[in-house]
Amino acid sequence: MKQKCGEAEAISRVAGAAREVLSATEALEEHAKAEGNEGTRALHLARLAAAVDDLQSARDALDELLAKKLR
Repeated sequence: MKQKCGEAEAISRVAGAAREVLSATEALEEHAKAEGNEGTRALHLARLAAAVDDLQSARDALDELLAKKLR
């Protein structure tokens, strides 16, 4: 039962990270359409990079959890 809870948490983490990547991408796209300063652009890019890193980390953790289950 504990492993199923862990799987649900891992899947939830991946979903949340994917939503953050989407949100950061949309914010960057909106900024690209509008006139803005470079500092704001850099902030949006940093947010997107952090979100992508978190998504990769979440996916790796889920993969590891599922691999342990298959052993």
